[in-house]
Amino acid sequence: MFSNRRILAHFDFLIPLLIFPIVGISVFLIYELGSSLIYKQFVYIGGSFVVAYIVFFIPFRRLSKSIYFFYWLCMILLVLVEFIGTKKLGAQRWIEIPFTSFSIQPSETLKIALMLMLALVIRQNPPPKDGYDWREFLRISSFILVPFFIILQQPDLGTALTVLFMGFGALFLIGVNKKIWITLVLVFSITSPLIYQYGIRDYQKKRIHDFLSEKPSHQVTQSIIAIGAGGLRGKEKDKATQSQLKFLPIATSDFIFAYFMERFGFIGGITLISIYMLLIFHILSYTLLNLKDYFLRVVASCVGILLFVYMSVNIAMTVGFAPVVGLPLPLFSYGGTSFLTFIVMLAILENLLAFRFDLKYNTRSSKKFGSLAQLVRALGS
Repeated sequence: MFSNRRILAHFDFLIPLLIFPIVGISVFLIYELGSSLIYKQFVYIGGSFVVAYIVFFIPFRRLSKSIYFFYWLCMILLVLVEFIGTKKLGAQRWIEIPFTSFSIQPSETLKIALMLMLALVIRQNPPPKDGYDWREFLRISSFILVPFFIILQQPDLGTALTVLFMGFGALFLIGVNKKIWITLVLVFSITSPLIYQYGIRDYQKKRIHDFLSEKPSHQVTQSIIAIGAGGLRGKEKDKATQSQLKFLPIATSDFIFAYFMERFGFIGGITLISIYMLLIFHILSYTLLNLKDYFLRVVASCVGILLFVYMSVNIAMTVGFAPVVGLPLPLFSYGGTSFLTFIVMLAILENLLAFRFDLKYNTRSSKKFGSLAQLVRALGS
């Protein structure tokens, strides 16, 4: 893999350097809270890095039809959720993998497909100096809005909104005429009461009511107590009573940040948030690396925006500053699908960085390889 010095020279080692402490602390906390979960989490982590290693060698800049195929395959899986999906926690969002105890959430893989689709479409038709006009904006927006409405029906408001923010956030950073954004903001402001009344479900309204009420919900109340109990430097495991005595709900996934704060306190919380912000700003800096490399700019935009949305919403909901929407803390909460999604996205970003110059990977000669395995062997030689 790394025998080619030019690959080594352009591989971004800071990204894994920032990821490893996040993953390491996560594993430590999950082990403390339930040893039976840690084995499955190791499978998720190990499998994700194996997939990421393979993804790193895929020539994304050379692909077009394959990206379209992957996008529409994910769309088909989203639709199939309605017919063969399984319910968990009251929502039908997963498809069981036959003959295994694992399942996939198509709305997660859709984020990768949407990111690649936007990168391909925008690279094929870059924005003019004044940004995209209405015609091109609506055409590109259709790739975002169609999966948004399908995911919304599962129902999964949190994931649907992240798809919306990721897609339109990338468009905003790449370039859309400012008149379009002003119009959209005005339309949303006027129609927001109708969206609230007819566009969301009763349980979602209840979450908003709980958020706006003077007294937080039971979940958030216990989370705030855990965070406050951590103090400045945190508590030892045996003294972290909110988590150890099971007062804190969903402590390994949605509210793992509250447990982290109870164990490591305010100093630990600030340190973790700082690592996340450094990672996010570092990734977003690649949108300015080469203004003509739209594929890289779109991918960096999507990854950075998605990390920020997940991190900020998850932390905000644990302290009562946002409704509880079930978004995990990226690369930190227990679970496999979300972890795999982010690791694969980061692998794609590393791929675009490491192979962004005229290596064998980027030349037409890569077409002579009959399989991915041959391509990997050739690059490693």
